[in-house]
Amino acid sequence: MSESSLATLTEVTRTYGGVPVLSSVSLAVDPGLTAVVGPNGSGKSTLLRVLAGATEPTAGTVRVPEAAGAKPVGYLPQRVPFRDGFTARETLAFYARLVDDDPDAALDRVGLADAAEKPVEALSGGMRRLLGIAQAVLGDPSLVVLDEPASGLDPGMRERAFGAAADRADGDTAVVLSSHALDLVDAHADHVVVMHRGRVAAAGPRDAVLDEYGVADVGALYRVVAGDARRGAGAADEGEGGDGTDRDGANAEESAGEESDAAVHVTGVSDR
Repeated sequence: MSESSLATLTEVTRTYGGVPVLSSVSLAVDPGLTAVVGPNGSGKSTLLRVLAGATEPTAGTVRVPEAAGAKPVGYLPQRVPFRDGFTARETLAFYARLVDDDPDAALDRVGLADAAEKPVEALSGGMRRLLGIAQAVLGDPSLVVLDEPASGLDPGMRERAFGAAADRADGDTAVVLSSHALDLVDAHADHVVVMHRGRVAAAGPRDAVLDEYGVADVGALYRVVAGDARRGAGAADEGEGGDGTDRDGANAEESAGEESDAAVHVTGVSDR
């Protein structure tokens, strides 16, 4: 871990029903935008939940930053749990009061000022994700954890969600997100972590990792590290399905109400 790291995971393991979803994961998270990518069943959501403090590790330690603002960590889960019957402003105002922040400023930061009076149930999927990002960054956290902020969105909304996340990352703030939108990861990420069956197959500053593997972009990196090689090995692995996902790990995490995951070792993202 470098002096600039804001969060760390040290030998973190997480199991569900005896099945390892994360296994001896060590990771350091530096300021900037870190993207965690990998197939379904690779441990991404569990890694982010542990990092955010939403899930306790079975073993190991997690360190997160001291609170620079009203809270040290902001978190957006895959499923945004906003209640119907309230406007976007009312929803955000509830959370903003807890950390003494301005809901209108938060809406404006993610481009939702014009939708402030819309009921939550009337917002599009993209707007709900943006509202979730606005909620996650209330209180000026030093570490922001976003699980699939662009999932299920149209191209324009995907770009807005990624842009809002990237705008939050700076020299004092680390934003860690998971995503299958490799084009947006390539355009916005400062650091990248590639997960493979619950372990980190590649991690580090984006440009350095691309150079290490001799590839031009994150899409090519994914194919080299977790794509073709994974499928070739997966056909012979008794515990994997034909698509290369680890069925045991996936079922363990899905039964726990999270994205499917398997077993992990990382270097570059976490803390708490």
